[in-house]
Amino acid sequence: MAFTPKLTYKGRPLVRCGNDIYYGSMTDPYIVYLQVLSNRQENGVEVADKVHLVLLSTDASKPLPERIVRQANRVGLFNALSFGDIMLQGALQKK
Repeated sequence: MAFTPKLTYKGRPLVRCGNDIYYGSMTDPYIVYLQVLSNRQENGVEVADKVHLVLLSTDASKPLPERIVRQANRVGLFNALSFGDIMLQGALQKK
């Protein structure tokens, strides 16, 4: 039985565990790892403020440091997801 994600962004799965978010499919050559570094209050709701993004290769035969393709920081989860989507699309098109 295939895994069907409940949360997606632009057709790709989002998996969240605490302050860590994985964007993309593990069957693709690359995914984006987002780490929420800080939060802020906005209208009484806690929202992500600073987010660190890492474009990772899904090749499990490589050690983790070699799997890192690109890194960036963004302010706001929407900005981070948008930029992560651009990084992921670019990496997947090069493959």
